[in-house]
Amino acid sequence: MVTPFPRTAARILSRGAFKTRAFSMTRARSVDFTHAVIGAGAVGLAVARQLAARTGTSTILIERHGAVGTETSSRNSEVIHAGLYYGPDTLKTKLCIRGRQMLYALCEAQGIPFLRTKKWIIAQDAVQFAELEALHEFTRSIDVPTQFLPRSEITTQEPDVRAGAGVLESPTTGIVDSHALMAYLEGSFDERGGDQVLHTVVEKIEPLSSSNGKKSAAGSGYAITTRSRDGAGGQDTITAETLINCAGLAAVEVSNMLLPAERHRQAYFAKGSYFSYSASHPRPKTLLYPAPVPGLGGLGTHLTLDMAGRIRFGPDVEWVTSPNDLTPNPARLAAAIEVIKTYLPTIDPAAIDLDYCGIRPKLGRTSGTYGKDGRGFADFYIKEEEGFTGFVNLLGIESPGLTSALAIAEYVDEILYGEKASV
Repeated sequence: MVTPFPRTAARILSRGAFKTRAFSMTRARSVDFTHAVIGAGAVGLAVARQLAARTGTSTILIERHGAVGTETSSRNSEVIHAGLYYGPDTLKTKLCIRGRQMLYALCEAQGIPFLRTKKWIIAQDAVQFAELEALHEFTRSIDVPTQFLPRSEITTQEPDVRAGAGVLESPTTGIVDSHALMAYLEGSFDERGGDQVLHTVVEKIEPLSSSNGKKSAAGSGYAITTRSRDGAGGQDTITAETLINCAGLAAVEVSNMLLPAERHRQAYFAKGSYFSYSASHPRPKTLLYPAPVPGLGGLGTHLTLDMAGRIRFGPDVEWVTSPNDLTPNPARLAAAIEVIKTYLPTIDPAAIDLDYCGIRPKLGRTSGTYGKDGRGFADFYIKEEEGFTGFVNLLGIESPGLTSALAIAEYVDEILYGEKASV
């Protein structure tokens, strides 16, 4: 027998009785919610908000921490990416471009702080310039604007930048206040009638029993066993017709709770260190990125800005075994300074210091860019798992996940409710 879920009962009753939409007209089973979304980072918030807008449905958002967006979503560069690096016919390219457009529109409509900063991708030699030429050619094929800048313009706009071979500018790149964005998404989700539970750890997921009493993966819904993070609340079970795994760093662990052993995956974690800069000079106003390095797990140690104009550098790439390894590593500083000096030679090394770290969820030791042939590149994994109707799995949602969040939400909604939906 499924134990009821008391932690949401008070909230549900205080709003009055709710009706759960029959996701499939053949289902006679009663469940607590239409949609259960695990993970309240930027992507989980966007997905939950999107699904909560559907009339006659109910959505619960389950988060293990005491606040939303405390992991990868708040430990990144806050860049609104243009969609340059992710290759043809990939979800990362499609959802980044769509997500960027949606994000700029949302920020303008709702007053979420953002800036259209532009981005420079910088080449120091002929080999790096060839990477820029390939990137420019690709962006023309996907209708994302980029342009090479004349030497005079480089010198006038950013006189402290060294660009030995050239600069490719991305005029649609920007930055966003990720915390303000997530605060808006959380508030909007609540306004749409969504429920959320914090401090709640998912321990087990099982398909609900079918009408004959047997466990079924054919779409009867899912029982999600949870416990309060401090252990004081004991165990509860949430039942839902659909389950969306947006657990980020824990997404592989959640996926492995439900899928059979032969479909289990291994999680990989790319730690990125960020570095602060305390000197008053130089102070570029444009985001500065080194030319992409094929096979690198990220985009190189680049210069970004926060909404107050403060400079930060990073992230670099350090493969770690634990998603909780967030202690800045002093050993990373010297190598970062050497990279930074290649494109900003007048930087004061003494003013660069360790700041914070973030962890990127990976599906392997994969490249952060597509490169020429996609070798070593891993796309977003977003699909309804075969044999598990209504279970949408989101794995490897690293950069450009923040930019893509609204488009990912739209994509998940299409999987569940579009013309090709299986439920």
